[in-house]
Amino acid sequence: MGGYLAGYGPTTVHDWAGTAPRIEIGMMIFFAGFIGNIYHDDELREIRRAAARNQQQKTQAQGEKGKEGKVDKVYMIPENGLFRLVLYPHYFCEWIEWCGFWVIGGLACTPARNFVINELTTMLPRALNGKRWYIERFGKDKIGSKKAVIPGLI
Repeated sequence: MGGYLAGYGPTTVHDWAGTAPRIEIGMMIFFAGFIGNIYHDDELREIRRAAARNQQQKTQAQGEKGKEGKVDKVYMIPENGLFRLVLYPHYFCEWIEWCGFWVIGGLACTPARNFVINELTTMLPRALNGKRWYIERFGKDKIGSKKAVIPGLI
C-alpha cells in the first residue's frame, strides 16, 4: 500500500486536498472491522482456553500426569457477538477491515482492491464449506437460521 501510494498516490498539496474525509472514513471502517475481528477471534480462542482449563482441572482431580500441554479438541457453536447471526463473523469483520483499507487508499487503488477481492474469493468458499461442516457435526436444528458469513445474506 505504501509503495503504491508513494509511486502513484498524491504527490502535491493540491493532490491531497479533499482526501482527509475519505481517509478518516476509511480508518473508521478499518478499525471497526479490526476490533470486530479481534473480538470474534478471541471468542473462538476462549473455547479452547476453557477446554484447557476444564481438562487441567479433571487431570488434577484424578491425579493423572503426562497429559499437560495437550488439549483435547472441543467443538462448540459460539453464541456471543455476531456468532448469534453467522458462523464466521471473524471473516466478515476481516472483510470490513480490508474494505476500510481500500477506502483509505482510494477506490482506484488497485492493490487494496485486489487484496479485498482475494480475501473474498478465498474466504467465502471456506465459510460455505464450514457451514456444511457445522450442519453435519451439530445438525440443522442447532445451526438454525444462521448464515455462513454475511448476516442476513450468505
